[in-house]
Amino acid sequence: MINISTFNDKDVEVVKKTSLYRGFFKIEGYAFKHRLFAGGHSEIIHREILERGHAVAVLPYDPNTNNVLLIEQIRIGALASKNNPWLLECIAGMADGSTDYESVVRKEAQEEAGIELEQLEFMMSYLSSPGGTTERLFLYAARADLSQAGGLYGLASEGEDIKVHVLPLTQALELLADGTIDNAATVISLQWMALNQTRLMEQWANQTRC
Repeated sequence: MINISTFNDKDVEVVKKTSLYRGFFKIEGYAFKHRLFAGGHSEIIHREILERGHAVAVLPYDPNTNNVLLIEQIRIGALASKNNPWLLECIAGMADGSTDYESVVRKEAQEEAGIELEQLEFMMSYLSSPGGTTERLFLYAARADLSQAGGLYGLASEGEDIKVHVLPLTQALELLADGTIDNAATVISLQWMALNQTRLMEQWANQTRC
């Protein structure tokens, strides 16, 4: 891994960390200082950080039909910047402290779409918004038989109301290009699939023959 950064975690000092809120999410107050590019150290900086844990997302793909599965559900945070808060998304969920992300992915696929996942391929992980939250997302592609997929899913106990969509990858990429799909995990996953589809199909075909 190439590292061009000047500093690392040894160059920041958390002076104080304070619990500010405990509810559906947690908010922590950080007081910290860090080394400066020009030399010396910063003054103490205060920031409020959302502590929601890490999450997973998966893009199921059927190589026999070139279809992908996306889910549709309401996301109230989207209402502030668009006129339709029902978003097309990858299957996703919180890891709830687990680091067995593949198991979490498989559980979420069952709960949110009623499907079994076959081979999993780790795409990447990314920080969702590191200026305001500690959350890291772990993205996967998954081989799946989508021939019978569809319907309504979600856990009522978690306020979920989910509709499953199975559509050609080409159509999903068109929805990405015209801005209909505009949430980060789904944008990144579809772009990754567009770049890696041929390699992934060959890889899965070889695994099946073995």
